[in-house]
Amino acid sequence: MTSIFNMFGRSPIKPVEEHMSIVACCVEELTAFFQAVFAGSWQKAEAVQQKISALEHDADKIKRDVRTNLPRKMFTSIDRGDLLALFLEQDLLANRAKDIAGIILGRRMVFPAEVIVPFTVYLERSIDATFQARTAINQLDELAEVGFSGKEVRIVQHMIAQLEAIEHETDVLQIKLRAQLQRLENDWPPVDMMFLYRVVEWVGDLADQAQKVGGRLQILLAS
Repeated sequence: MTSIFNMFGRSPIKPVEEHMSIVACCVEELTAFFQAVFAGSWQKAEAVQQKISALEHDADKIKRDVRTNLPRKMFTSIDRGDLLALFLEQDLLANRAKDIAGIILGRRMVFPAEVIVPFTVYLERSIDATFQARTAINQLDELAEVGFSGKEVRIVQHMIAQLEAIEHETDVLQIKLRAQLQRLENDWPPVDMMFLYRVVEWVGDLADQAQKVGGRLQILLAS
């Protein structure tokens, strides 16, 4: 049977990095998706949504392969449970990107013109959090080589601190965006406004979840 280690080498780190790379690509596609939505190009939006779904499926496949083939006992300093927990946190990012695209496409949601620019800034900063999490995860190889010690640890800790700062920025942007939506509530159908608030919340979840990936990485650093 072809195991995950035949796919990525003997290190359990490679699947983590590959998985996070696919997850980040999945989240990144939201930029093109929302551009299509704001332009009213639903055919283009559907094509991007299908790409997001395919990437989420690819990430799921790596996660399943790891769960099936990862040995109970690993000859590394990384705890098997911590590694699987890291996979789960990463996977939830792709799931949320898929949720966002699905609900918008399914309802053919229209956004108020007044919030498109601030929403785009908010979205891109949430995506930045995912990219920052990917950058930190890509340091796992180097961390494993030095036994999770030395200057490499300090470098990754700084990356995680930057990730936390980005997540805080998205919190501030979300508060401002929700306030703008509130001022428009009387001009939009209540159900439509409810779903707009939900999408705003889910976009914020991307940054929150990226921060959780960073938190899981911190656990590995401390183990």
